[in-house]
This record gives sequence, structure tokens and C-alpha cells, in this order.
Amino acid sequence: MFSFLKADDRDSPACIMGIINLSPDSFYEKSRADSVEKAVALAGRHVKEGATILDIGAESSRPGSRPIAEDLEIERLLPVISRLVKEYNVPVSVDTYKPAVAEKVLSEGAAIINDITGLQTYPEMAKVVAKHKAGVVLMHMRGDPLSMQEAPQYEDLIGEIKSYLRKSIELAESAGVVPDRIWVDPGIGFGKTKAHNLELIRRLDEFNDLGKPVLLGVSRKSFIGGVLDLPEEERLEGSLAAAVVGVLKGAAVIRTHDVQATCRVVRMAEAIVKNGVEEK
Repeated sequence: MFSFLKADDRDSPACIMGIINLSPDSFYEKSRADSVEKAVALAGRHVKEGATILDIGAESSRPGSRPIAEDLEIERLLPVISRLVKEYNVPVSVDTYKPAVAEKVLSEGAAIINDITGLQTYPEMAKVVAKHKAGVVLMHMRGDPLSMQEAPQYEDLIGEIKSYLRKSIELAESAGVVPDRIWVDPGIGFGKTKAHNLELIRRLDEFNDLGKPVLLGVSRKSFIGGVLDLPEEERLEGSLAAAVVGVLKGAAVIRTHDVQATCRVVRMAEAIVKNGVEEK
């Protein structure tokens, strides 16, 4: 078992989480792997470029997407998880909100469940995570992927999201999930407008009082396209800018499609603000 992040450890470098999508309809084509061998190769590249966590998903959660059957999700995931845990010495996170899927992948050696519903669709997920002594990412989402972008509104953006995440933390801890293995994610792009997303990044440090490490996923998302008027394949610079601001605001994990570039800009930003590079 790897060493989990601690919320009060502000001096440690941010973790870089490399994305691998096994679904054919994930929004960024270069993150997709349509075979076990391609997934393993992409994982190897992520690790070589500096990823300290691999995040594997088999069901797209892009706006407008529909869920797939549990059996299909498991069929896509298990052969890849089996190879990754044997071939790479980094923890594997699985992006799923379904308890039956989580049970299978954790039994196969995955270390983290990345639940886009924050345990609030299937609260029994918390018991599965606790049973395996795994980590869990609790994300905020308004609605579900099919409906989440239908005119999202908030009276108190930060307050409402923090309240949701507090409930998710309570569900996790009451089920026996190890408190130091719980991370939170405000859910950039999940039931938020462009303005909401920008405000969340600007005020990300306000989530630190939840007492959990904060994960930020901004990579190539539509709000960047909205600001820069660019398609997914041209959103690297915008993604890097958002990641750097996120780290400066306290993000402990950056989830990205572009590991090498993200790792470099984050380490440079950390060196400037934390004096984290020794003189040669």
C-alpha cells in the first residue's frame, strides 16, 4: 500500500494523476485506449513522464453521456488493472461510482476509487472502500452526466459544494474508511458553468478547511475552450495555467491527460513559491 496524502502536509509536491480512458466516447481522443496493450503502454508513458498515480475509467462521464452496464465496465477494467498493478509501482485509481465494479477492481489490486458522485448515488460504496482499506476521491456533481449541464445554478457556489462534500466525508468515515485516505474534488465541469469553474479555481483554498487533500481535474475541459475559444486538442496551455493556479491555491493532486507538461509546470511553480529546488 502506498503512502496516502495528508491534508496538513503542505510542503510535499503535488501528486500528478495520469488519465487513461477505456471508453470509446471519452471526450479527449488521445486519452483513449481500445486494447489492454495500448492502455499498458499509455500507463508506462505516464509513469515515465512523472505520474505518481494512474486513474483508469471505463465509462465516460462527459456531459450528455449515458451509463454502461456493470458487466461491460468490469470487462473493460479488469484485464488492464491486472497488468498495471504487476508492471508499475504506482497506485491505480479507478473512476467508478458502482459498488460492484469497485469490489472487483479493488480485489484485483486497485488502491483508490474515484467516485464522481461522492458516495451519494450508492452509499454502500463506502463499505466496499472501507473493506479493502482503500482510498477514495469524493467528487461533487450536480445531477448526473446526462443532465448536469442543463442550466446549473447555485445560490452559494462554494458553500453548497462544501456542504455536499462534508456529507460525502461523513458517509465515508461512518462506514469505516480510513480518514487519511479520503480526498475531495470540487468537480470542475460537473454541473457548473464557465463562470462557476473559474470561481472554483480562484477560491480553491477555501476547500482546505474540509481537512482533506484536494484533487483538481481541469485538463482540457470545456470551460477552457470557453475562455480561449479552442477545441480539446488545443487546450494544453489553458489546462497548465489552471493547474498552476490550483496548486498555488492548495491542490494536492492534479488529474491530467498531459503528464509531462503538467509535472514540469507544477514543479516549477512549487520551486518558486516553496523554494523547493536546491541550488546546483
